[in-house]
Amino acid sequence: MPNLTQIEKHAMAYAVAREHLASIVSAMNQGIEAIKRDHMKRLKKAVAEAAERHDALKALIEAAPDCFIKPRSMVLHGIKLGYQKGKGKIEWDDADQVVRLIKRHFPEQADVLIATSERPAKDALAQLTAAELKKLGISVTDGGDAVFIKPADSAVDKMVDALLKDAVEEVA
Repeated sequence: MPNLTQIEKHAMAYAVAREHLASIVSAMNQGIEAIKRDHMKRLKKAVAEAAERHDALKALIEAAPDCFIKPRSMVLHGIKLGYQKGKGKIEWDDADQVVRLIKRHFPEQADVLIATSERPAKDALAQLTAAELKKLGISVTDGGDAVFIKPADSAVDKMVDALLKDAVEEVA
């Protein structure tokens, strides 16, 4: 039967093991921070350069839509670029009016088309035709064509994409 002395001895051993683990994690985090500091200036410069080149490439693609009729996209030097169908969205000015119109025109689908908070359910409404949406007072904006530029993804590419996205958003 264990006694308090044995429990205290094991608690001390566990505390020492946790301290050792914490010191390793602390040293690792300090090393990571040092590496980040060492590379940050070069990284920011490279991000800025890549963002500039991205913007220049995008401008060229936008200025030459005839180059992307068939095929609408292509891969050049590991970069997929061209045009793709943009994602459209549906909007309404008065949610309460849309709810009333759903109840009038589509009572059998009301539980699906209306969120429980008595707001129109965008995902469900997106399944309706433009004519049906018009009956409900919902305007539909066409997604249209949108330029895209994508690398063949790897872990490094995903990190670079995140950095470039931040840099492009800062410029915009």
